[in-house]
Amino acid sequence: MKNNEKTNVMRLLEQKKISYQAHSYEADPALTGEQIAEILHEDADRVFKTLVTQGKSGQYYVFVVPVKAELDLKKAAKAAGEKAIVMIKQKELLPLTGYVHGGCSPIGMKKPFPTFIHETAEKQEKMFVSAGKVGFQIELAPQDLLNAVGCGYADIAGEE
Repeated sequence: MKNNEKTNVMRLLEQKKISYQAHSYEADPALTGEQIAEILHEDADRVFKTLVTQGKSGQYYVFVVPVKAELDLKKAAKAAGEKAIVMIKQKELLPLTGYVHGGCSPIGMKKPFPTFIHETAEKQEKMFVSAGKVGFQIELAPQDLLNAVGCGYADIAGEE
């Protein structure tokens, strides 16, 4: 870790007594999720990105999908019980969640939003998600992420 730096996500996990392993890399917001997986020497199937959407009802939703997959908006809407879902604009991310693009974590957002994790995470022993800051990832058991966020698994990704 960079000078033993801790993010709010790490502090929240520690408060909840959830075990995790922190990983850091040279912060570069231009890196793709797949490039981050490569830098961490990890299988891209274990590295997940956090996407924030808004349903037709106005409700916000968070979806956690593998970095090499795309969020299927129709499947996401179905999982959330919405008629339609759209990605929020990048400029809305920070005021809504407290996170910047490339550092958005499903843990510790300003407000809790209904959250769905792609069902492939359930098959993983450990998974990676952003630690809430560009250049930081956390590795934890998928069940621990579910416990930390109060979310569920769903079929929400399209073909790679």
